[in-house]
Amino acid sequence: MTATPAPIDTVVYDVGNVLVHWEPRGAFAAHDPADVDAFFADVDFAAFNHLQDAGRSLDDGRAALAAEHPRWAGMLDAYLDGYPGSLTRTVEGAADLVAELKSLGVRLYGLTNWWAETFHHALAAAPAIGLMDDVVVSGREGIAKPDPEIFRRLARRFDVDPARAVFVDDSPVNVAAAAGVGFHAVRFTTTAAFRGALRDLGVPVRPAGAA
Repeated sequence: MTATPAPIDTVVYDVGNVLVHWEPRGAFAAHDPADVDAFFADVDFAAFNHLQDAGRSLDDGRAALAAEHPRWAGMLDAYLDGYPGSLTRTVEGAADLVAELKSLGVRLYGLTNWWAETFHHALAAAPAIGLMDDVVVSGREGIAKPDPEIFRRLARRFDVDPARAVFVDDSPVNVAAAAGVGFHAVRFTTTAAFRGALRDLGVPVRPAGAA
């Protein structure tokens, strides 16, 4: 006889591009776009950003930038100064869904790759984060997704059973990592689609478009 799946009691949210849109070029509104493009390409900003997400200190980031790309040494502070501009808007419908899950008694956690020094901007830009029971921020942990250990760390810290938890993220590699640890893992595209995925897993949220 097939065992009945355990009911979902926890939802674990990524933050960037799931609760709030993040576009790093938005931090450089006062700069020539051609210079910004050159900076992103020369320093491999995605790789640089991941090291900061994983807990590298600002001092070490500055030192690495100055040593490897002295032309762009000032751009890190420009990025930090303009950082609120990178959080362009909340994701449509996300706050309502978080509030609804909270009203249903679902436990809510965040698990985000984010610099320790800039996460306070996310809290201001996406008030739904305040409804979370807690948030694991990679830059504070010194480890970042998709490392499986950060998922295990969240599960241990908050007594989360992955078999009873949904993890949602816009990154396919992070979704795959969560699934490998045993979470019901959903790739985020839209809040409406995520509502449908939750309903398929037995979470009694309203259908997309319902009043």
